[in-house]
Amino acid sequence: MMTQDPEKTSTCHMPNPLRTRRGIHRQHNAALDLVIFDQTHVRELQLTLRPQPGEKIAALFQRLGSILKEHDASVVKQDIFGSLTVQSEALAALPRALGDLQWPVNWVEGADCAGAPIAGVQVLAVSGVAVQPIVLKGKIIGRVFDDGLARHCHFGGLGPRDIALSQADQTRQTYETLEAALQQAGMNVTHIARTWFFLDDILSWYDVFNEVRNAFFAKHKLSPGALPASTGVAGRNPAGAALAVNAWAIQPHAASVRVKAIPSPLQCPAPEYGSGFSRALEVSTPHGRRVAVSGTASIGPDGRTAHLGDLGAQIALTMEVVKAILDTRGLTFSDVTRANAYFKHAADAPALAKWCSTQGVAFLPAVVVQSEICRDNLLFELELDAMA
Repeated sequence: MMTQDPEKTSTCHMPNPLRTRRGIHRQHNAALDLVIFDQTHVRELQLTLRPQPGEKIAALFQRLGSILKEHDASVVKQDIFGSLTVQSEALAALPRALGDLQWPVNWVEGADCAGAPIAGVQVLAVSGVAVQPIVLKGKIIGRVFDDGLARHCHFGGLGPRDIALSQADQTRQTYETLEAALQQAGMNVTHIARTWFFLDDILSWYDVFNEVRNAFFAKHKLSPGALPASTGVAGRNPAGAALAVNAWAIQPHAASVRVKAIPSPLQCPAPEYGSGFSRALEVSTPHGRRVAVSGTASIGPDGRTAHLGDLGAQIALTMEVVKAILDTRGLTFSDVTRANAYFKHAADAPALAKWCSTQGVAFLPAVVVQSEICRDNLLFELELDAMA
């Protein structure tokens, strides 16, 4: 990941109350990426925080709290990538910095490639609009808000009811939980736009997971062109479940809001090799367009892993594939608002910064994580969101 010196960063100090202008505003430095999307009635904030050298966990969350307070913003969802050994400490510090947690916090064991206990924190927050919790069995598992054009529901850390079951049955239970959560929000499976799956010991049962996922979408008669964008990587969760799931569902109010899957010009559709997801998804509204690119790795048009054992070539192909998807929507890497970069080996992480430097990409607003990917021979995976 390329970063700039803090003294040279761009800033976007916005007045409150907001709504003084519409558009997208960005702030970047080595420890923070903040993207602000001002619509007529709603301000949306996408925050990516990375720990500063030697920064304590409590101080990291205090930085987050200061930004949220400055913008009078309510958290919709929060993802934390870090070691499970500091999870208890972090969850104790979180309410001290942010107050009573009325949103889902999804903790994924993703090691920081530089050795810090937390690799990064990603938060979606909004101001200017009411945010309502989605509660199942007394637990907040999602938040929903309405931006005037559509209802958006974000779920975090969904899992099975019984972790003693087989991995396949835990996955089925998790889908049942997702369905119940959607019903609680007044939505259904067809409204799912984006999913994230964090699988414990992914390499041992990814095929089983795909069988359950494919059966779920077949049950609901979702065609390949209607499947959500998705990411599936390794990641243990505090509950000890086989998997944890995040999801984003959209319920448009009018025909002016369009949600559609986007093919990849350089890769075959994922269902052709048994994975039930779309390569990318676009949401277009009168206020702008956003694209969610699924987890993307060095996979050729034939569905096979390309460039075995060659990290540089795998990164180059992955970035070429992502760029081609963005190109079809008139977007570039400068339009990226959030990203996760997953490396099989932590020591390989600097290779992404090298690619960015050689290709003229100033920076990516990314959390860089050491994590197994869905194939043992894949060394790198990237997922991202972009907006214009």
